[in-house]
Amino acid sequence: MFQRLSSYVSTSLLAVGTLAASFSVQAEITYPNSVYENLDYGLYWFNYNDAEKAVPGQTNPYYSPNKNTVIYIHGWQNGSVDNYRRETLNRRNSGGPDEDLSQYWLDRGYNVGILYWNQFADESEVKDAEAKIHSTAGPRGMRWKSAATGYQSGPNQNVTQLLTKSILDNMAGFNGAEFRLAGHSLGNQLALSIAYSLRDNPDLDLRVDRVALLDTFYSNYSKSYLGGKWTGEVAREYAFELKSRGVAIESYRSSPVTSTAFIGDSNTALMREVAFSELKPWNFQFWQVAEKHGAAVTWYFWSKAFGTLDVLNDSLDAPSAASSHNHIRTLMDVNWSSNQNEGAYTPSPADDDFNKVSR
Repeated sequence: MFQRLSSYVSTSLLAVGTLAASFSVQAEITYPNSVYENLDYGLYWFNYNDAEKAVPGQTNPYYSPNKNTVIYIHGWQNGSVDNYRRETLNRRNSGGPDEDLSQYWLDRGYNVGILYWNQFADESEVKDAEAKIHSTAGPRGMRWKSAATGYQSGPNQNVTQLLTKSILDNMAGFNGAEFRLAGHSLGNQLALSIAYSLRDNPDLDLRVDRVALLDTFYSNYSKSYLGGKWTGEVAREYAFELKSRGVAIESYRSSPVTSTAFIGDSNTALMREVAFSELKPWNFQFWQVAEKHGAAVTWYFWSKAFGTLDVLNDSLDAPSAASSHNHIRTLMDVNWSSNQNEGAYTPSPADDDFNKVSR
């Protein structure tokens, strides 16, 4: 399945947007109506100017089983389907550069993919989309949104199961040295739950080595579909088990979405156990919460283009996409986190440095 695309729309609060099937680096992206009107989810592989959906049993020109691999997972998509909007790694409409940030990973020999679940995530209430990550028995079941016919009954598997199957179906024989997931907002829960689902996969090479949590979101309060647990509590269970198995986990906060108690659960207990960094996207005004929320995606994928980032008064560097797995594992066990000190008024990581803050 190959689709040419040519226009992109920015993210909104908790990441409105999703997929790209083919694009030009400096161009906006449009999509054929069919991907909004029919159920379309799962893995797409990207190239510099194009992308192609992963189809089981078919060779994909933008995927090699022998390459390092990074896969991005978006978050909540309220209103995106009716507005024919989907997200890519071109972040220009959310304050980032007018270029596709996947190029910095492609330049370094990576496969770059995006896992899309936008039609399931298009709910007016974020908690209804969140439930589908974990269960088919949430408030809205597994319904999905069609731009042509509205909400439709969904499959009998939750989003974690559907997207894990997409990986297993399309990455059989993976032999790369690195498999990394990066999840934004609600997508961070998927990154952890998919990595957890793959932890005992008999194909030793198809297990996640590293997870990046980008401006995480967990709703407050217990959930009946989780047996009374909070979603943040479940995320901790997954993360702690993955950490015990040597998975490198990093987290970057860029907005009040995750640090203001009446909006969501800050999940401090989790952040103390991973390599945590506080970003300051002060190039946005204080009211631009959606842009700040999306800034973690821009910063992380762009940071692959740069070298190490200094932490003042310490020999260790701040975490970034360019950090080694071993460095991230080291930072998971120190008694401090990184807090951005310089570079707050530019979107680029190039001029950033950090202070230490006790956990």
